[in-house]
Formats: sequence, C-alpha cells, structure tokens
Amino acid sequence: MAKLSIRDLQLNGKTVFIRVDFNVPLAPGGKEITSDKRIRASLPTIQYALEQGAGLVLASHLGRPKGKRNAEMSLAPVAAKLSELLGRPVAFAPDCVGVEVAAMKLKAGEVLLLENLRFHAAEEGNDAEFSKQLASLCDVYVNDAFGTAHRAHASTVGMIPFVSQAAAGLLMDKELEYLTKVTDAPEHPSISIIGGAKVSDKIEVIQNLLKISDKLLIGGAMAYTFLKSQGLPTGKSLVEEDKLDLAKELLATSGGKLMLPVDHQVSPEFKADAGNTTVDQIPDGQMALDIGPKTIEAYVAAIAAAKTIIWNGPMGVFEMLPFDKGTMAVANAVAEATDQGAISVVGGGDSEKAVKTAGISNRVSHVSTGGGASLEFLSGIALPGVAALTEK
Repeated sequence: MAKLSIRDLQLNGKTVFIRVDFNVPLAPGGKEITSDKRIRASLPTIQYALEQGAGLVLASHLGRPKGKRNAEMSLAPVAAKLSELLGRPVAFAPDCVGVEVAAMKLKAGEVLLLENLRFHAAEEGNDAEFSKQLASLCDVYVNDAFGTAHRAHASTVGMIPFVSQAAAGLLMDKELEYLTKVTDAPEHPSISIIGGAKVSDKIEVIQNLLKISDKLLIGGAMAYTFLKSQGLPTGKSLVEEDKLDLAKELLATSGGKLMLPVDHQVSPEFKADAGNTTVDQIPDGQMALDIGPKTIEAYVAAIAAAKTIIWNGPMGVFEMLPFDKGTMAVANAVAEATDQGAISVVGGGDSEKAVKTAGISNRVSHVSTGGGASLEFLSGIALPGVAALTEK
C-alpha cells in the first residue's frame, strides 16, 4: 500500500483517533443492537492499538440524524456492546466536540467512544472548525471505516491536515489490499459478475471492469435493459427505457466480453407463489426474475476457469424462492473457483447477503464491508478518505 498503515505508527503513549464504522442496525427505540458485525470488524484495529500502549478516541456516525441530536441514533448502546466485546470499560462522551469532551484526557489502555458525529451538520459539511476540534482530541489519526471512505466528511478527510500522521486501520488495509489486487494487475482469466436492478447504478463499474476483465457476466434486472437494446422481447421485466442507447453502446464497445442471459425464470407477477416457467424468450405478460439453467451453466463454466473474480450484485430476486437458483449457483461456483486457487472479491450488500445465504462466506477471498465505497473503487474513482491518508 502507498499509504501509511497503523502498523507503521509509533503508538506507545499516544492518543489515537480511530474513525470506525459503528453504523449498526438498532431495534425500534434505538436501545438494542440487532447485529454487532460492524463492531466486531473493527476489533483487530482497536486491540492492536491498545496492545501498542495507546489511549483511544473512537468516532462514528449512526443512521441519518441530519445534523440534529436524536436519542434513537445515539451510540450509547454501542459503547456498552464494545465494552462487553473488549472485556474492558469503554467511556462514552456526551458529544463529539466541545469543552466537556476536550477535558476527557486518556491514559494508555483507556477507550472513549464519542457521540454520533452526524448530530452535527458540520460533519457531513466537512467544516474546517469542526475538523480542527476533532483533530485536537488526538496525536495521530487512523481511518478504519472503509464504508465511509467515499465520503469527504470532517472525520474522514477534513481533520487530516490538522494531525501529524493519518494511517489506514487493519480493516481498511485489508479492503484496499484485495480491491487493489483484483483491479490493478489481476491474474487472468479475470471474470467480473455484475447484477442488480439498474444499469444506471453501475455504468462506471461496467466501463471500468471491461478494461480489466476477460468476461463480464450480467445478471439481475439490468440484463433486460441490455436484451431490449438488442431488440429482444422483455415482457413485463424491469427495463430502463432511457438507458437503451447506453446499453447498446456498451455492448458494441465491449469487444464481445459481455455475457447476457440466454434463458430466464419468468412469472406473471412479482410474487413467490405466482408460478414460474423457464423460457428462452420472455413472453408478453411475464417478467424475468432470475437467470435460467442454460445461463447458469454458461456462467458457472466461465467462473470455473477464472483466476480472478469480482462479484457485485445478485442474478435475480434471490430473497424470493424459487428465484434464488441463479444467485446461489454463482455463489457456489465462486466458492469452488476460490477453493481451486482463484482470488475472489465480493462487494455490495446484496452480494454479501447472497454469500451468507449460500453459506460460503469463508470460502471467498474477501467480502467487502463497504457497499458504496467498493462500488466507487471498482468504478476507478479515487476514494477521498483513502486519498487523504499520509503517503508511506
């Protein structure tokens, strides 16, 4: 990595500000955490800094309070959960800036979690004075919140000019290592699998991945925009009519790399029990909700030959049976290729859910924790929260 890592820093006796991603799901009322996955993901960085003799100031956003204090989006339950996971006290600050917070001096081994950064509009506004106040709480800065690295906010970018060193945490390091590995100099054959509802959401990703991939497999509802652009019938399937010309252009300039579904699982309604049929061409009155068996066979064969695999987006409405077959087949094919030595990176919330549903999370090389950030990285866009870190 070209940027400093937490491993490059001298932390003994220092106060370290760690930007973490504790944007956890809460039960209604905001008192109970329903998944502590994001807290656990940050533990290696937190524990490493503590082992090195640092005092820690942890900061995160939670939800979208829109610059106003909201008791249901307080990080107080997170402080309690983190204390339980670390097996040591975690102090909780009543705010993230101000006289009271500035007075909370930390000794080595002590941990302080600040209140929700986004209770202040200045966080998302990347306000210089707010950034300076955050920076005054620490000696050095570490960003371990990959999921927010595509946002130029005070805690991800603004405070960095006011600290002596800014480094990537262990989670951020791992994200950048794998995403760089599969995009900068991938081992060939390199296969990208792109699914999801809209071509418009992933135009830049498709354009960028076409430069580095040998084959790009298209699934999900976006496939029907591509098929309609070729003059093929799409029935009641979801189609972006205003993106037909773009889809046609992507096909024309792809050098034959784009693979599209050749058969489909269709249903008259967007319902689990509405009946389903396998067809080569989508009839009027039917909508395609998953790729068909011939497409599965072709996609699985392409994945089996791969040395590098990037996967972002499901092949169909996999949460609704029986339209999970395409996504599950792709998930298992990615796992098998990884078992055979391929490097596989899965990004995006739906794909992450798919690998979990298929039970193969531990059989892929890396599952990205940042949906929007990984999408921008795969699009070839520089992430502000990474670009701002100190060069090695």
